[in-house]
Amino acid sequence: MTDRNEAEPSAEPYVATTTQDTGIRAPDQPDGRRPLTGNMIIQAVTEGHSVVITILAVFVALVIGAVLIVASDPAVLRAWDSFGYAPGTALSATWNSVAAAYSALFEGAIFAPGTISAAFHGGSIAAIFYPLSLTAFEATPLILTGLSVALAFRAGMFNIGAAGQWIGGALVATWLGYAVNLPIVLHAVVCIIGAFIGGAVIGWIVGEIKARTGAHEVILTIMMNYVMYNFLSFLVTSQKLMQAPGQTNAVAPNINSNAFLPHVGGPPPQVGVGFLIALAAAAATAWLLSRSTLGFQFRAVGASPSAARSAGISVERVWVLAFLIAGGLAGLSASTIVQGQTSPLTTTSYGTYGFDGITVALLGRARPLGVVLAGLLFGALNAGGTVMEAATGVPSDVTNVIEALIVLFVAAPPLIRMLFRLRRGGGAGPQAVASKGWSG
Repeated sequence: MTDRNEAEPSAEPYVATTTQDTGIRAPDQPDGRRPLTGNMIIQAVTEGHSVVITILAVFVALVIGAVLIVASDPAVLRAWDSFGYAPGTALSATWNSVAAAYSALFEGAIFAPGTISAAFHGGSIAAIFYPLSLTAFEATPLILTGLSVALAFRAGMFNIGAAGQWIGGALVATWLGYAVNLPIVLHAVVCIIGAFIGGAVIGWIVGEIKARTGAHEVILTIMMNYVMYNFLSFLVTSQKLMQAPGQTNAVAPNINSNAFLPHVGGPPPQVGVGFLIALAAAAATAWLLSRSTLGFQFRAVGASPSAARSAGISVERVWVLAFLIAGGLAGLSASTIVQGQTSPLTTTSYGTYGFDGITVALLGRARPLGVVLAGLLFGALNAGGTVMEAATGVPSDVTNVIEALIVLFVAAPPLIRMLFRLRRGGGAGPQAVASKGWSG
């Protein structure tokens, strides 16, 4: 059986000095590793370490986004019509348009410098942190659905069903929210646990069918999504089931105030307990994958099901458990939305969280820390895109294009290598992780 350390090379900035042919460690380093040096950093950049590839992917996506911003600005296009005799005007208009758009994007997602000076003149201090709060609010469900997809990826499976699992968690959390009366803290906790169980059940169904019949999980999860879409619609359009009393629209009753997750600094959209749940779930997932026996089994099956089976691991059991936990994480994503805002559950509440989780997991290279960072990046683009559109008139769809381009370039490192003339690494070093692929 392949050694555990060989099955999953560390992403830490160290280079193994073990001789691959003999297995003998360097005599001067008992752990077989040596610290990061300047030459190694240069090597990581020139040979395209995974972090370098991701940074360059974001840069290229922002450059292409700038082209789209210019193309959508009529004033800039008119200035370019006179480029032949007034090139300075065209270039100045282009710079001003792009700078204004990206400044508004930054201020809407990170912070607005004006709020700092206003705070020193009697303004609200909370206003300084509001953009970051909105970014965290937008990132919360993406982190959790991204973890759901990433965990299945590490077990060698594609979880396309996070949307259906999200609905499963949302239904249970909503029902517990309005049909049960409990004290304020206990009620919220019960709804969170119920959401995890609701999503886990949907994931378990997929895993069980795959384990018993060998059916491909992509087909199963896609079909389960449609089942849950229609099941949600059926429930919220029936007065005898989950439709709000006196309503003709497809909407569930409002949950009790005791079940809401508290927010920091005021009403939503604000960062709150949901974001802490997402961070805790990421930490728990990281521990599960890297420190537990079950996580090792997940990674072993993901690397080679046949080898894992030869080593005595029950591959079918791993499939079931991986989908059960992945479904529970998607259900937690639903709880942060259902319990984190005042609007009730409808047939469109699931939005694109499930499918966005796929892109977040891809950008995060199926690793919990990477998923958190990718979720925050997408949350920042979503939060800042709204402000950018309101301030400059640039369509917020530009941010969606930027997100798609980032994922495209991260998923296809040869494009970045070609654009920046990075040479391909061939040995054990920082480049080993990049050459492994995003799910390794």
